[in-house]
Amino acid sequence: MSYTFTTPFIEKLFGCKFSAAADVQLLWKDDESFKTIFDAVRSAKDFICLEFYIFRNDETGKELAEILKQKSREGVKVYLLYDHFGSFGTPSEFWKDLKNTGIKIMASHPFKWTNPCRYIHRDHKKLIIIDGRKAFAGGLNIADEYSGFHLRRKGRTWRDTGIMLQGPIVGELFDIFKKSWRIWRGEPITISNLKSQISDFKETIPAIPIFVSSARGRRRMRRLLYYSINHSKKSISLTTAYFTPSRRMVETLENAVDRGVKVRLLVPGDSDIPAASYAGKAFFSRLLKAGVEIYTYTGEILHAKTFIFDGCWSIIGSTNLDFQSLRYNDEGNVGILNSGFATRMNEVFEEDLKRSIKIELGEWRKRPLKEKIKEWFFSLFRRRL
Repeated sequence: MSYTFTTPFIEKLFGCKFSAAADVQLLWKDDESFKTIFDAVRSAKDFICLEFYIFRNDETGKELAEILKQKSREGVKVYLLYDHFGSFGTPSEFWKDLKNTGIKIMASHPFKWTNPCRYIHRDHKKLIIIDGRKAFAGGLNIADEYSGFHLRRKGRTWRDTGIMLQGPIVGELFDIFKKSWRIWRGEPITISNLKSQISDFKETIPAIPIFVSSARGRRRMRRLLYYSINHSKKSISLTTAYFTPSRRMVETLENAVDRGVKVRLLVPGDSDIPAASYAGKAFFSRLLKAGVEIYTYTGEILHAKTFIFDGCWSIIGSTNLDFQSLRYNDEGNVGILNSGFATRMNEVFEEDLKRSIKIELGEWRKRPLKEKIKEWFFSLFRRRL
């Protein structure tokens, strides 16, 4: 275990205590991920809490909706919190149908004419709590492109990463959900005997919820992220769906390479938001010149957000390395301080590199002028992408 990354240091930086996780499972093959999630939801006996940025009424959303309605009819309490902007295209009839079976539903960050500028703030978290026994977090949304429903015939899906957790941390995450539910004026959640529902495990690993819903929380999250980069001594492996770095972020990565740290950055080859992709590419030449290794994923769409530091400290969740995530969004991540889990994370990272192209500085400089112009133009607006 690295002496740089210890529970007291991380707790002091983020202002939150570590908990314990057991039976930690990485979910990174989307069809298998959704099968695991849906099977867990079907097994619920007491309650289900869901919080998602995107919840669509497509095949994937309808499948989960049918499961939730059935569980509600069986007497399971179901609470669903969705982001108003992220799920803007989901019709009101879809939510009404769920409510008619007794499911409690709230929308976060609804648009208000009295304060339209606040609409830039979004609930980007992805969280499921089942019976106080299992929790799911990560980058997955409830939509076909994440489950791969519309691509199954081709055998290709969006590339995302989630995590399933058991143990005491589930109780911590349940408390976080209840806080979000109260913020958006949901009726009180009454769940009794939660402690008895949290299974006892002989073997656990240190895990900390990195969930933020305020400017103060986002400052703490940024402080923890920069600390992790600044104090890594051997390696940093970053996977992000959207990379529109601040100048501070660029300088921090450059300084890490100067210290002898191997820094690798994995970003999408094809992005679902091309403007954000161009804005990030504007900084590639500088990073490549400094020695940062940059890879572009050649699969369908890379949507994962994972960070690995020195082979012992890992963060997995919903936060991208862009202004929207780091400055405006409510985000949800889990940090795990365990070399065994970090090894598993690194194995997935290496698998992703096999489907990626390494950018070489010489070749990058030869890209067409029109591409450079697009990068320069969109970089001017990177704080809003």
